[in-house]
Amino acid sequence: LYTAPDSCKGRCEEPYSEEDECHCNAECERYHNCCEDYYMHCQPEGFSSSWDAITDEDLLHVSEQLYKADHNKARPTDIAINPQYQASPDETGDQEDRSPQPLYKYVNEELFSKPTYASFIKLLDNYQRATGREEDVTMEELREQDNFLKEVMKTELMKKLFTFLHKKNRYGSEQEFVADLKEMWFGLYSRGNGEQDSSGFEHVFSGEVKKGKVSGFHNWIRFYLLEKQGIVNYFSHNFNGPWDTYPDVLGLQFSWDGYYKEVGSAFIGCSPEFEFGLYTLCFIARPGRACHLSLGGYSLSIQTYAWTKSTYGNGKKYIATAYVISP
Repeated sequence: LYTAPDSCKGRCEEPYSEEDECHCNAECERYHNCCEDYYMHCQPEGFSSSWDAITDEDLLHVSEQLYKADHNKARPTDIAINPQYQASPDETGDQEDRSPQPLYKYVNEELFSKPTYASFIKLLDNYQRATGREEDVTMEELREQDNFLKEVMKTELMKKLFTFLHKKNRYGSEQEFVADLKEMWFGLYSRGNGEQDSSGFEHVFSGEVKKGKVSGFHNWIRFYLLEKQGIVNYFSHNFNGPWDTYPDVLGLQFSWDGYYKEVGSAFIGCSPEFEFGLYTLCFIARPGRACHLSLGGYSLSIQTYAWTKSTYGNGKKYIATAYVISP
């Protein structure tokens, strides 16, 4: 239902990218690098014609729509951050705390009582952060996953995303979309030695520790809550986005209980559904490569990767990671 990197389903006339395994535009015949199913999907009699492709222009347009629809984002008065030291590229690996103060001076925690925030925060403590340890998912935790999906799907933002993907023939119904969201984000797979120890949601939003380093952890709410408890220590930032309102973007260095994150890029001040929606869009449209978006007139790219070692239903892939690419 979403694009497999080695298939032309839904990719006809997609712009050439050297990162693609194979190609689906008219030029591929000349260069002999078409995907095997190019003729099945992209010739006039094919059932997945070029209007199903998600073009670069489509991505710029729909991301602006989602940006405008983020009604639950923080207002300028809801958050005050103190970025302090800006690290140069050769300083990000130093593991030196160059910022004596916390990153967050103030967050209006009334935000967290909004249904999408409240249901998101409940998910954050459902995971063991060490990879290689089997996740034990309780009935209560499954209910929390369903509740989060139910709340985000009530928002205009996620409804707009579904409408876009429905028009592009990726999903036949909202029910099908929600079922796929649950698999791609919450389905468990093994980053360790065969244990079901990880999921896209755990990695991206909650964070993991692998080989003594922080892995994933790209969420501002998670960071704020752990910094407030004294568990996360902010060191520096290497990138501050061009926005003068929220959502903003920071690339930051920090320590989580003594484990270091060299560059943890994150949106600041967006709603949970905004990140969830943008990452989903990019995973479906441009898995495994840079996905170029437009937010409030500024360009921004998101990188996603699929978990290639295991699949669910019809060869579909779980989310391995998703994050903002700092320029």
